[in-house]
Amino acid sequence: MTRHSSGIRRLFGGFTGRENGSLTTESVIVFPIFVWAITLTYTYFDGFRESTANLKAAYTVSDLISREGEVELTDAYALSMYSVFNRMVRDNSALKMRLSYIRFVEGAEGEEDTHSVLWTTRCGYNTAWTDDNVNKLAAHLPEMADLDTLIVVETSKDYVPLLTTGWLNRDHKFNNLIFTRPRFAPKIESDFSPTFCPQDLASENAATGA
Repeated sequence: MTRHSSGIRRLFGGFTGRENGSLTTESVIVFPIFVWAITLTYTYFDGFRESTANLKAAYTVSDLISREGEVELTDAYALSMYSVFNRMVRDNSALKMRLSYIRFVEGAEGEEDTHSVLWTTRCGYNTAWTDDNVNKLAAHLPEMADLDTLIVVETSKDYVPLLTTGWLNRDHKFNNLIFTRPRFAPKIESDFSPTFCPQDLASENAATGA
Protein backbone atom coordinates (compact mmCIF):
# COMPACT_ATOMS: atom_id res chain seq x y z
CA MET A 1 0.00 0.00 0.00
CA THR A 2 2.87 2.37 0.89
CA ARG A 3 4.59 1.61 -2.45
CA HIS A 4 1.39 2.48 -4.40
CA SER A 5 0.89 5.71 -2.42
CA SER A 6 4.43 6.81 -3.11
CA GLY A 7 3.94 6.11 -6.82
CA ILE A 8 0.77 8.18 -6.95
CA ARG A 9 2.46 11.07 -5.12
CA ARG A 10 5.39 11.00 -7.56
CA LEU A 11 2.97 10.94 -10.52
CA PHE A 12 0.99 13.96 -9.34
CA GLY A 13 4.13 15.74 -8.23
CA GLY A 14 5.60 15.42 -11.68
CA PHE A 15 2.32 16.54 -13.29
CA THR A 16 1.99 19.68 -11.16
CA GLY A 17 5.61 20.58 -11.75
CA ARG A 18 5.32 20.55 -15.54
CA GLU A 19 5.04 23.95 -17.25
CA ASN A 20 4.27 22.84 -20.79
CA GLY A 21 0.68 22.43 -22.02
CA SER A 22 -1.84 23.14 -24.76
CA LEU A 23 -3.66 26.49 -24.67
CA THR A 24 -6.48 25.10 -26.76
CA THR A 25 -7.02 22.12 -24.47
CA GLU A 26 -6.90 24.25 -21.34
CA SER A 27 -9.34 26.77 -22.85
CA VAL A 28 -11.80 24.02 -23.70
CA ILE A 29 -11.66 22.80 -20.10
CA VAL A 30 -11.79 26.18 -18.37
CA PHE A 31 -14.17 28.16 -20.61
CA PRO A 32 -17.38 26.22 -19.73
CA ILE A 33 -16.57 26.55 -16.02
CA PHE A 34 -15.94 30.27 -16.49
CA VAL A 35 -19.25 30.79 -18.33
CA TRP A 36 -21.11 28.74 -15.70
CA ALA A 37 -19.64 30.80 -12.85
CA ILE A 38 -20.43 34.16 -14.48
CA THR A 39 -23.97 33.12 -15.41
CA LEU A 40 -24.71 31.70 -11.98
CA THR A 41 -23.29 34.75 -10.18
CA TYR A 42 -25.28 37.20 -12.32
CA THR A 43 -28.49 35.21 -11.96
CA TYR A 44 -28.20 35.06 -8.18
CA PHE A 45 -27.42 38.79 -8.04
CA ASP A 46 -30.44 39.53 -10.23
CA GLY A 47 -32.63 37.29 -8.04
CA PHE A 48 -31.68 39.14 -4.85
CA ARG A 49 -32.19 42.49 -6.60
CA GLU A 50 -35.64 41.45 -7.79
CA SER A 51 -36.55 40.12 -4.35
CA THR A 52 -35.59 43.47 -2.79
CA ALA A 53 -37.63 45.36 -5.39
CA ASN A 54 -40.69 43.20 -4.65
CA LEU A 55 -40.34 43.76 -0.91
CA LYS A 56 -39.95 47.54 -1.32
CA ALA A 57 -42.98 47.66 -3.60
CA ALA A 58 -45.10 45.77 -1.06
CA TYR A 59 -44.03 48.17 1.70
CA THR A 60 -44.88 51.11 -0.56
CA VAL A 61 -48.42 49.84 -1.18
CA SER A 62 -48.92 49.18 2.52
CA ASP A 63 -47.64 52.64 3.44
CA LEU A 64 -49.88 54.37 0.90
CA ILE A 65 -53.00 52.61 2.19
CA SER A 66 -52.08 53.39 5.80
CA ARG A 67 -52.21 57.13 4.99
CA GLU A 68 -55.81 56.97 3.79
CA GLY A 69 -58.95 57.27 5.89
CA GLU A 70 -60.78 60.44 4.90
CA VAL A 71 -62.54 58.90 1.89
CA GLU A 72 -63.78 55.40 1.15
CA LEU A 73 -61.38 53.31 -0.92
CA THR A 74 -62.72 51.92 -4.18
CA ASP A 75 -61.77 49.35 -6.81
CA ALA A 76 -60.07 52.13 -8.80
CA TYR A 77 -57.81 52.75 -5.82
CA ALA A 78 -56.97 49.04 -5.55
CA LEU A 79 -56.15 48.94 -9.26
CA SER A 80 -53.86 51.94 -8.80
CA MET A 81 -52.00 50.05 -6.03
CA TYR A 82 -51.67 47.09 -8.38
CA SER A 83 -50.30 49.41 -11.06
CA VAL A 84 -47.81 50.98 -8.62
CA PHE A 85 -46.50 47.57 -7.68
CA ASN A 86 -46.04 46.52 -11.30
CA ARG A 87 -44.18 49.73 -12.10
CA MET A 88 -41.76 49.16 -9.24
CA VAL A 89 -40.85 45.59 -10.19
CA ARG A 90 -39.92 43.91 -13.46
CA ASP A 91 -43.18 43.14 -15.20
CA ASN A 92 -42.26 39.73 -16.64
CA SER A 93 -44.75 37.55 -14.75
CA ALA A 94 -48.25 37.89 -13.32
CA LEU A 95 -48.51 39.53 -9.92
CA LYS A 96 -50.92 38.42 -7.20
CA MET A 97 -52.04 40.95 -4.62
CA ARG A 98 -54.37 40.55 -1.65
CA LEU A 99 -55.26 43.59 0.44
CA SER A 100 -56.97 43.08 3.79
CA TYR A 101 -58.01 45.08 6.83
CA ILE A 102 -58.02 43.03 10.04
CA ARG A 103 -59.37 43.88 13.50
CA PHE A 104 -58.39 42.13 16.73
CA VAL A 105 -60.94 41.53 19.48
CA GLU A 106 -59.63 40.41 22.86
CA GLY A 107 -61.77 37.67 24.34
CA ALA A 108 -63.36 37.96 27.77
CA GLU A 109 -62.06 35.83 30.60
CA GLY A 110 -62.26 32.19 29.54
CA GLU A 111 -62.90 33.10 25.88
CA GLU A 112 -60.50 33.04 22.94
CA ASP A 113 -59.22 36.13 21.20
CA THR A 114 -60.56 36.59 17.68
CA HIS A 115 -59.65 38.38 14.47
CA SER A 116 -62.30 39.73 12.11
CA VAL A 117 -62.00 40.82 8.48
CA LEU A 118 -63.36 44.31 7.85
CA TRP A 119 -62.60 44.16 4.13
CA THR A 120 -60.41 42.14 1.79
CA THR A 121 -59.53 41.57 -1.86
CA ARG A 122 -57.99 38.67 -3.78
CA CYS A 123 -56.41 39.76 -7.04
CA GLY A 124 -54.94 36.55 -8.44
CA TYR A 125 -55.52 34.52 -5.25
CA ASN A 126 -58.17 31.81 -5.25
CA THR A 127 -59.62 32.78 -1.88
CA ALA A 128 -60.22 35.93 0.13
CA TRP A 129 -59.90 36.10 3.90
CA THR A 130 -63.10 35.75 5.92
CA ASP A 131 -63.92 35.52 9.61
CA ASP A 132 -63.98 31.73 9.16
CA ASN A 133 -60.46 31.29 7.76
CA VAL A 134 -58.63 34.39 9.00
CA ASN A 135 -56.98 32.35 11.76
CA LYS A 136 -54.55 31.05 9.13
CA LEU A 137 -53.45 34.63 8.50
CA ALA A 138 -53.59 35.65 12.18
CA ALA A 139 -50.87 33.13 12.99
CA HIS A 140 -48.42 35.33 11.03
CA LEU A 141 -49.52 38.67 12.51
CA PRO A 142 -47.93 40.47 15.47
CA GLU A 143 -49.62 40.87 18.84
CA MET A 144 -52.37 43.49 18.76
CA ALA A 145 -54.23 45.51 21.37
CA ASP A 146 -57.96 45.08 21.84
CA LEU A 147 -59.93 46.55 18.88
CA ASP A 148 -56.67 47.43 17.14
CA THR A 149 -56.56 47.15 13.32
CA LEU A 150 -53.93 46.22 10.77
CA ILE A 151 -53.61 46.71 7.03
CA VAL A 152 -52.25 43.51 5.53
CA VAL A 153 -50.68 43.45 2.05
CA GLU A 154 -49.85 40.06 0.54
CA THR A 155 -48.08 39.74 -2.78
CA SER A 156 -46.77 36.82 -4.81
CA LYS A 157 -44.79 36.89 -8.03
CA ASP A 158 -42.96 34.24 -10.03
CA TYR A 159 -39.27 34.93 -10.51
CA VAL A 160 -38.22 34.72 -14.16
CA PRO A 161 -34.39 34.88 -14.52
CA LEU A 162 -32.99 37.14 -17.23
CA LEU A 163 -30.60 34.36 -18.22
CA THR A 164 -32.48 31.11 -18.72
CA THR A 165 -30.19 28.22 -17.85
CA GLY A 166 -30.78 24.61 -16.95
CA TRP A 167 -28.72 24.94 -13.75
CA LEU A 168 -31.27 26.80 -11.64
CA ASN A 169 -34.71 25.95 -10.34
CA ARG A 170 -37.17 28.15 -12.26
CA ASP A 171 -40.08 27.40 -9.92
CA HIS A 172 -39.42 30.18 -7.44
CA LYS A 173 -41.84 32.78 -6.09
CA PHE A 174 -41.35 36.02 -4.21
CA ASN A 175 -43.98 36.01 -1.45
CA ASN A 176 -44.37 39.02 0.82
CA LEU A 177 -46.58 39.65 3.86
CA ILE A 178 -46.56 43.26 5.07
CA PHE A 179 -48.70 44.71 7.87
CA THR A 180 -49.12 48.35 8.86
CA ARG A 181 -51.36 50.25 11.28
CA PRO A 182 -53.52 53.14 9.97
CA ARG A 183 -51.70 56.43 10.47
CA PHE A 184 -54.24 59.24 10.39
CA ALA A 185 -57.64 57.63 10.97
CA PRO A 186 -58.96 55.04 13.43
CA LYS A 187 -60.57 53.11 10.59
CA ILE A 188 -60.13 52.87 6.83
CA GLU A 189 -63.39 52.41 4.96
CA SER A 190 -63.48 50.50 1.69
CA ASP A 191 -65.88 49.52 -1.04
CA PHE A 192 -63.55 46.98 -2.63
CA SER A 193 -65.06 44.09 -4.55
CA PRO A 194 -63.50 40.70 -3.72
CA THR A 195 -61.67 40.63 -7.06
CA PHE A 196 -60.44 43.94 -8.44
CA CYS A 197 -57.78 42.78 -10.91
CA PRO A 198 -58.16 42.72 -14.70
CA GLN A 199 -60.27 39.85 -15.97
CA ASP A 200 -57.47 38.36 -18.08
CA LEU A 201 -55.22 37.99 -15.01
CA ALA A 202 -58.01 36.45 -12.95
CA SER A 203 -58.76 33.96 -15.73
CA GLU A 204 -55.08 33.06 -16.12
CA ASN A 205 -54.61 32.32 -12.44
CA ALA A 206 -57.85 30.37 -12.26
CA ALA A 207 -56.76 28.23 -15.20
CA THR A 208 -53.42 27.38 -13.57
CA GLY A 209 -55.01 26.72 -10.18
CA ALA A 210 -52.91 29.42 -8.51
